[in-house]
Amino acid sequence: MKIQNIKTLGELKKSGYKSRGIKEELRENLIEKIRNNEPTFPGIHGYENSVIPELERAILSRHNINLLGLRGQAKTRLARLMINLLDEYMPVVQGSEINDDPLNPISRYAREFVEEKGEETPIVWVHREERFFEKLATPDVTVADLIGDVDPIKAANLKLSYADDRVIHFGMIPRANRSIFVINELPDLQARIQVALFNILQEGDIQIRGFKLRLPLDLQFVFTANPEDYTNRGSIVTPLKDRIGSQILTHYPDSIEIAKTITAQEAKLDNRQSDLVHVPELAKDLLEQISFEARESEFIDEKSGISARLSITAYENLLSTAERRTLKSDDKETLLRFGDFLGIVPAITGKMELVYEGEEEGAAGVALQLIGDAVKTLFPNYFPKIEKLQRPDETTPYDDLVEWFFEQSGFELSDDLSDADYKERLDAVTPLNELIRKYQPEAKEEDTYFLKEFLLWALVEYKKLSKHRFSKGVQFKDLYGSYINDL
Repeated sequence: MKIQNIKTLGELKKSGYKSRGIKEELRENLIEKIRNNEPTFPGIHGYENSVIPELERAILSRHNINLLGLRGQAKTRLARLMINLLDEYMPVVQGSEINDDPLNPISRYAREFVEEKGEETPIVWVHREERFFEKLATPDVTVADLIGDVDPIKAANLKLSYADDRVIHFGMIPRANRSIFVINELPDLQARIQVALFNILQEGDIQIRGFKLRLPLDLQFVFTANPEDYTNRGSIVTPLKDRIGSQILTHYPDSIEIAKTITAQEAKLDNRQSDLVHVPELAKDLLEQISFEARESEFIDEKSGISARLSITAYENLLSTAERRTLKSDDKETLLRFGDFLGIVPAITGKMELVYEGEEEGAAGVALQLIGDAVKTLFPNYFPKIEKLQRPDETTPYDDLVEWFFEQSGFELSDDLSDADYKERLDAVTPLNELIRKYQPEAKEEDTYFLKEFLLWALVEYKKLSKHRFSKGVQFKDLYGSYINDL
């Protein structure tokens, strides 16, 4: 018989079911997963040798946990994945407001109900998905919200005085008994509200409007916090930090490969977009490198961080830019173009906290500079490095290409070119073809056009060519040729 088919306290006792605290439950299920080499936090990448082992040690130690890190570091995701370490179903006294254990009831209602019904006490089964409670800490959160208050309507309906503890309306924390309770952005919680958590974390009793209830609540607390909050918006009071067993520091991906895995997993794409647009690996690397450049940029406040959501939403925008262009040109499929990266600027600008110098540059200007910096970082991986200082008589692999632009009046790539016209324009730049053949001979044919554009944008960044953005596209020119021709 399935355990959730048990309907009464008597049947539960006969089944041999044993009660255990939530921390013990999490611990034993984690031990089982580790022994069986099962992933404990599936879908989390880059934390295999840092955050996840620390989190596992905290659970094995039966600790309440504080996840400390900048925005977009999967803190809330980690907390939610702890649900997988709970038993699938949990028995509860029917009608209990605080998930009373039938074998060990703690509320007055449950104790009296079990005493009255005995072995026939009806029980219900709660699925583990319903054992996760989450509260975003904001300055307006009250003690009544979290712990409870006297309910005058209940007192009137039951015809009870305010001296009777049955008039209490329990808050979120007692209602999350035997569950995981997450408080996000803990420093935003007012200090006096944080103080109200002391006894719950340590002794397990709660006080509501003069009622001191000895309720040994059984909770797994998980807090999340941003280090920036400690100085800008508030702080975690020291006695509360002292009562949190383990503080675990999260971090951003430390390699492009990990960042690409996260973006591919999280980006919400239509299957038609994936089938329609061919995206070279270089384009994916470039997209992730933009976030890495942003985290090092002098224009961006490093304390606020650059969320992984920047890359995810930028990737969605990138494919949508290519898709929109294809819909207008009526092509059946398309190659991603470097010019499509101009479409990700709106996904970048809203995810940066600029310092004063960045505000002077403007958010869009900083975003374009990040794209340029990413190009310069990745360029030496594909083509010979361009040195900042060169002797006048020194030759470089790019001289023929620069000479080609010197002799042309201007080379334009319109945003709305069909794929056929786009390829024809780039193929006409013969020195580009030679550079690709020489330095990227193993590149797939469908990737060579992105490489050609990448090369042009890189030469602009290294001040070998000039680039002019006009309303419908981009024009590339030699730095000095156009000026001489005008003369």
